[in-house]
Amino acid sequence: MSTTILVVDDEKNIRRSLRMVLDGEGFDVLTAESAEEGLEVAREELPDLVLMDIRLPQMSGIEAMEVLLKERPGLPIIVISGHASVSEAVAAVQKGAVDFFEKPLDRERVLISVRNALKRGALEQELAHLREESDRRYEMIGDSPVMKDLFSKIEKVAPTSGRVLITGESGTGKELIARAIHKLSLRNQKPFIKVNCAAIPAELIESELFGHERGSFTGAHAQRKGFFEQADGGTLFLDEIGDMSLSAQAKVLRALQNGEVSRVGSGKVISVDVRVLAATNKDLEQEVQNGTFREDLFFRLNVVPIQSPRLEARREDIPQLVRSFLEEIGRDFGGTKAIDADALDGLTRRAWPGNVRELRNVVERMNILSGPRITLSDLPDAPTQKAHPGGPDLPATLIDGRPMTLREYRESAERAYILASLEEHGWVIARAAEKLGLERTNLHKKLKSHGIERPE
Repeated sequence: MSTTILVVDDEKNIRRSLRMVLDGEGFDVLTAESAEEGLEVAREELPDLVLMDIRLPQMSGIEAMEVLLKERPGLPIIVISGHASVSEAVAAVQKGAVDFFEKPLDRERVLISVRNALKRGALEQELAHLREESDRRYEMIGDSPVMKDLFSKIEKVAPTSGRVLITGESGTGKELIARAIHKLSLRNQKPFIKVNCAAIPAELIESELFGHERGSFTGAHAQRKGFFEQADGGTLFLDEIGDMSLSAQAKVLRALQNGEVSRVGSGKVISVDVRVLAATNKDLEQEVQNGTFREDLFFRLNVVPIQSPRLEARREDIPQLVRSFLEEIGRDFGGTKAIDADALDGLTRRAWPGNVRELRNVVERMNILSGPRITLSDLPDAPTQKAHPGGPDLPATLIDGRPMTLREYRESAERAYILASLEEHGWVIARAAEKLGLERTNLHKKLKSHGIERPE
């Protein structure tokens, strides 16, 4: 597909010269002799790049440029100036033009400017596409009463500077709530930095949050900004904050109190302007009573509490969620599959202990394994069955209607036995590991490989 360039200049010789130069490079060239005509052509032909003279009769080139950028944000525009209007060209660049060149025209200067502008335009389009995809990925869906109440809270708290503590079970979409608050806030043009506190080893959490100086510890080969500095001016989302060590909690508290951080290995104080949102699937009030979470930090974070609802509490949203997931998956697979009404009803009535995350995984599995349409027979079987009264839940012998392989059955049985041991010992890892005959580190690895997370 060829690239189209629109040249807007009231001098015939300039239009002819630019057409010859650009035609010779394989570009499609459109021309206009006034700003008004240029706007009309741009609206009809949607050029990839505009070369606009600054001084035009009636409407100026800068005025036309401002109109175009309102109608097509990101459209690359290069302004053309005479020697006497260089200052105007600089002003045009400050208002959104990507470059300028002067008359008389220099062929190489023109081509370099055009190629750079087209590259920039392509990058802007790619960035806009990625942002659109990201917005779709993190879109919150639902018309149920609990979701309407949630949206109302988000709309009220987002424009403020208040800290928010988001609580709820795993898989309910706590990160989506945090992203929605950031998107509707006055900080939405600044970074949104997510930190999974549970995924960072305790000995590294302070370095990750606050940064470090080169040589401050073994492995610190270069200076590094921490997440607080990276989020300066924007939002820092501390996910699973209930898993943060007490020493790291103390430093986070100081950062919230003073708006200041210090990198590990440095005494220098750095001011940061960060809005902190936190999330957890734990009962932090109970953690405070247990002595594993600082009470003063809890009160600092819990300015506006928001509960992320379980999928069971918004069951009427399931059909809408399923269709949205199918559209999203269809973009990756080259087409969206339809789903029968009875299959949709079966999904709506099914139990979802893993909440929206589990629903998303099941929909993707059905999309992959089903025929042209998703039918009731494509729904996965009940996940577990009792081996014997009082014994642990053992896996069913079927997956999506087919017999399990020995390897699948072994993995499912191992997962069920680990879960039973954890529940028996109140999710105390050391005791469960002892019963299973595993080292604690090995048990942690198995939890990760089986996707096992501690319930609320």
